[in-house]
Amino acid sequence: MNSAAFPVPQRERIDSLDLLRGFALLGILMMNIQTFAMPFAAYFNPTAYGDLTGANYWAWFLTHVLFDQKFMTIFSLLFGAGIVLFTQRVEAGGASATAMHYRRTLWLLLIGLIHAYLLWVGDILVLYALCALAVFWFRKRSPRMLLAVGLIFLTLGSAISLAGGFALPQMPAAEREEMRLSDWQPPAEKIQEELAAYRGAWRAQLSHRVPLVFEFQTFVILVWGFWRAGGLMLVGMALFKWGVLRGDCSPAFYRGVAAAGAGLGWPLILYGVHRNEAAGWDFNFSFFFGVQFNYWGSLLVSGAYIAVLLLIHKSGALGWLTRRLRAVGQMAFTNYLMQTLLCITFFYGPGFGLFGSVARAGQVLTVLGVWVAQLVWSPYWLARFRYGPFEWLWRSLTYWRWQPMQRSLSDTGQAASTIS
Repeated sequence: MNSAAFPVPQRERIDSLDLLRGFALLGILMMNIQTFAMPFAAYFNPTAYGDLTGANYWAWFLTHVLFDQKFMTIFSLLFGAGIVLFTQRVEAGGASATAMHYRRTLWLLLIGLIHAYLLWVGDILVLYALCALAVFWFRKRSPRMLLAVGLIFLTLGSAISLAGGFALPQMPAAEREEMRLSDWQPPAEKIQEELAAYRGAWRAQLSHRVPLVFEFQTFVILVWGFWRAGGLMLVGMALFKWGVLRGDCSPAFYRGVAAAGAGLGWPLILYGVHRNEAAGWDFNFSFFFGVQFNYWGSLLVSGAYIAVLLLIHKSGALGWLTRRLRAVGQMAFTNYLMQTLLCITFFYGPGFGLFGSVARAGQVLTVLGVWVAQLVWSPYWLARFRYGPFEWLWRSLTYWRWQPMQRSLSDTGQAASTIS
């Protein structure tokens, strides 16, 4: 029996990757909550819906500066690193990395499609699966090559947005206005239709969700998602091979990355906020040009976050928190889907139906509640089981063999010492 078909023993897991993954998983909800709780346009245009004064303004401002695109960036880097790690282990066990990777990724794609069309418009699994199908072929390239190609991908994503902004004035006025009303500032009647759909029965939501998901998984992926996520996956492969994501570099290196990333990234993002507000969140500027400040600034801030977290990890500080974050990271797939189930229960019609009723400040409190729940339940579950439920399902489907779920006595003792 192929050794690659067995679970990764606890002692062979890379703690730094689990830690970063758990951190990213919790952080990404601070942005995702907006698409669970409010009309979709409000994710991109904070003036599109709801109050934007006082505590609600500061909730938006802080989530934009601290969270927007930062945690998707970390997750994408880790996904690229995971491709290298997974295929190395499969090849070491004598199996075909290509066959295993494609089977694993196609199952992820299927789960993502179900998640997107049936539950939530903001699904990221489909994007990651489609990118993984392509970037897999770069996995054996040198770190320098991976970094260079990744940066080219990221630049192309930025360039496409800028090209759209420069081309916009040449479009017919009616077409420009249709884009603005569709993607940026929906009219009141469209907002009310969306509110009614998500406050209503599950079937009523499909009329809004299905066309939006289809647009995202075709046009938006082609012009933005593939270049952003795919480029970051390639960079993540490079950083993994260099040992950066493993925590192998010196503390001085990580301190330098943290200082440079925060010192350059946050001023750029703050300047972007200033420019967008000065433009009155005008569609012509903010949709194409104003996003560029955070597009690039988020990369720098994400690097600072990674560096600080790995410094904490290397120092052994905050052990009670890092152990729980590692547990969240080991169950990232389950916790990601759990966030969806919790949020649609809270905000959508079949549950409490609070869609459009919870202001931005209240959304932050909701996120904090989910964080606490996942930091508590993840180590509790892993002290008893080898995987989260969806990790177990995904792995069983990948190897086409039921994987052992219950921990043995020796595993249980080791898990208790490393997680609790």
